[in-house]
Amino acid sequence: MDQDSATIEAADPFAQLAEVFAGRRALVLEDEPALAEHVAGRLLKSGFAQVDRFDTGEGALEAAGRHPYDILILDRLTAGMDGLETLKRIRAGHGPSCDAPVLMLTALGGERQKVEGLLNGADDYLAKPVGDEELLARIASQLRRASRRAPPAGADIVNGPFRLSPGARTLRFEAPGAEPCLVDLSPLEFAIVCELMTARGQPVTKTMLWDRCWVEWKFLPDNYVNIIDARISALRRRLKDQCPDLPDSLHPLIVSARSQSLVFRDLSVPHGG
Repeated sequence: MDQDSATIEAADPFAQLAEVFAGRRALVLEDEPALAEHVAGRLLKSGFAQVDRFDTGEGALEAAGRHPYDILILDRLTAGMDGLETLKRIRAGHGPSCDAPVLMLTALGGERQKVEGLLNGADDYLAKPVGDEELLARIASQLRRASRRAPPAGADIVNGPFRLSPGARTLRFEAPGAEPCLVDLSPLEFAIVCELMTARGQPVTKTMLWDRCWVEWKFLPDNYVNIIDARISALRRRLKDQCPDLPDSLHPLIVSARSQSLVFRDLSVPHGG
């Protein structure tokens, strides 16, 4: 198999999102009926237990003040109170959803608008139009982050023989019977591995990876996928070279999933081969 084009086929990581979404409740603020219906339908199909839709900021604010939601998906351009003001009031209140993760989903995709949204309480910001799988991956990412608020910041992440220490910015390989070693990674490579391992076997889209790892870039270049693919290809080779005690059947460690997404293999379960 061509390592650079390795894909997950038997275990679809997007199918695993049903476990992340099961029993969850979402609030959607969107005044375009067709889009609101589509987003709600996609969330329910993917495992959400309930999705409450609102076409005004006032309605969303009232609901967030009365009900606990697992995630809030807010448009900015809405009639009456806009999404940004709605977000600020939700965060400033003491309702059951004041600390819920917020994803802004809006046509206002300029850098200034993104900064405004993030500085005013959004946890993530997506410009329309966006594919369903990108949206689901972003929502799953926020739910995972929210569920990890209780553990100490910078806690180690263990995946089979790998131990990632975000605080120390190190990745250790500790295979049974082998000498433990530090994997030599550049700052960018460590950031990539950190994002992928934190996802714990679930897909991270390439746009998410770009946003979080290529932070020195202030825009999304047309060839960003090629830039990421070249870096991932080199990172795959580096991980294989520095972890010779890992069976060849588990390489490449970073594999491709659907919709331009990447996954770091889950090594916590037995693998054949």
